Amino acid sequence: MKIFNHDIMMSTLDVNRGVHLFSGRALGLSSPGDKVQLHPDLMADWPMLREHYARIGLEHSHDIIWDVAFEELAQQSPDEISVYFFGHVFEYDSSDHNQGYARILRQLDGDWYKVVEYMNSKNNFVALAHQLGVPVPQTECFESRTQLGNLEAFSYPCYVKRAVSDHGVGIFRCENSADLLDAVEQFPKDKPFQVQVEIQASAFLNLQYRVTSEGLRRALVSEQILDGCVHGGNRYPTLHQPWHITDPMAQWMFEQGMRGTFGFDVAVADFPTGPLYLAIECNPRYNGSSYPTEIAARLNVPSWCSETLHTDCRQLADLSLDGLEFDPITKTGVVLVNWGTIQAGKVTVLLAGSPVQQMELSQQIRHQWSRQPVAVS
Repeated sequence: MKIFNHDIMMSTLDVNRGVHLFSGRALGLSSPGDKVQLHPDLMADWPMLREHYARIGLEHSHDIIWDVAFEELAQQSPDEISVYFFGHVFEYDSSDHNQGYARILRQLDGDWYKVVEYMNSKNNFVALAHQLGVPVPQTECFESRTQLGNLEAFSYPCYVKRAVSDHGVGIFRCENSADLLDAVEQFPKDKPFQVQVEIQASAFLNLQYRVTSEGLRRALVSEQILDGCVHGGNRYPTLHQPWHITDPMAQWMFEQGMRGTFGFDVAVADFPTGPLYLAIECNPRYNGSSYPTEIAARLNVPSWCSETLHTDCRQLADLSLDGLEFDPITKTGVVLVNWGTIQAGKVTVLLAGSPVQQMELSQQIRHQWSRQPVAVS
């Protein structure tokens, strides 16, 4: 038995995107006999989601704990837990609640906590990459704004990134020194950050790894769909398979005690001699691509993409999938992934099928959802 708690409220300062509803994503990763902690606000949509998964043949846990408190995890062994992020993201947040959460995780598995804490820093990531010979973009790391020096000495355009960013927040593209100065002045004076040269990339990839009872294993490479610096979805399969770039760092993390699912972002720069792969950062946790990746694998879907779509509906009962729902025979159609966020007007879906079928499904579902009436309560 495994217990899932994929609440992200301890991993972000953003309270405007319905983040308390994200715990629902974990349901599609569970199996019968597991336990899943869900936010109680998801209870209203639970029956409809359960029926959807039953129709498409996705088995999952029905043992739901309607409480996302991490104290529940303290009663489980490390081999039986799955969390979104096994760490404490914000070092400057010393609230009793968050410190208590961090204390629980350290007690459960101190080595896992330490490696996550280390790799969650983009500056540590760059240092380790240099140590292991992993290629990364030209990057300068700083412990505070006082170390910045001559702004004209940097190559532009560049990206300024807080060493610990918040789901894309804390990352700025700078065209010139004035932009760079404006960006760093938005950071706390005594917190680390980095300045990274912009890469003319033809694609950005996500390479997923998993640590299981059998050890470290490669999971899947997908191509990212980005909205600026923010993750918007993924496509699979991709021709790129640059496992040799990230394997050394993944192996190091495993040897340090890493568990669960984690991934790397890799940029692809095209040259006449072939593609150049550069590691951008590590996500020492589940990320947005992890959920459709695992659900697609469980449904044996060979080709898919994921998208987050907006709707006027605020409950699953009003969300029509007529003629679009995933068919386990043809391996095509729509699967609900991050379903609880419908209460905030958006749903992340997996679109299964060929690239042409994916495009058709996206167009059809956008059209269908935009025509649906909004229930009046």
